[in-house]
Amino acid sequence: MPAFSQQPVLETDIIRLLPLQADDFQVLYAVAADPKIWEQHPNKDRWQQPAFTTFFEGAMQSKGAFKIVDKGTGATLGSTRLYDYNPQDNSIFIGYTFYGTPSWGKGINQAVKALLLDYVFQFVETVRFHIGADNVRSQIAIQRLGATKVSEQEVTYYGEQPKLNFVYEVTKPTWTTRPK
Repeated sequence: MPAFSQQPVLETDIIRLLPLQADDFQVLYAVAADPKIWEQHPNKDRWQQPAFTTFFEGAMQSKGAFKIVDKGTGATLGSTRLYDYNPQDNSIFIGYTFYGTPSWGKGINQAVKALLLDYVFQFVETVRFHIGADNVRSQIAIQRLGATKVSEQEVTYYGEQPKLNFVYEVTKPTWTTRPK
């Protein structure tokens, strides 16, 4: 088995997850600059360049962020991240995910999460997700993947104020035995 990497290149027939690079800022901000993306998010101002710049700096420092690319067109669709890997607890978080509105309702989020879950479950037993308390759209999406709410937690995002998040988790047995 390959060694665990928090930023591997991963792909399916429709998407590619590439390690986020500093020169991805403009193309990713072009996707993120839509206020509709952030309506239910705890940090509703991320569509504005100063707030997005802080978000992007945190993504770069995390060393676990990805640019999500449409394999057919090469278009940047959004971003996601692996973070808080905990070998003692045998767990990791997936989050900080956003997509441009043209990707909504097209199965992109499910494809990205499935790709990440298939990868990380080679190395951990539990995957958790922080989802904003008011982000009903993302709560529904994560439940469709078999995740269940296990707690509530104040999360301090890089350079931002703490916000209430729900913590969801999915375990390796739940993921690997799900109906496909």
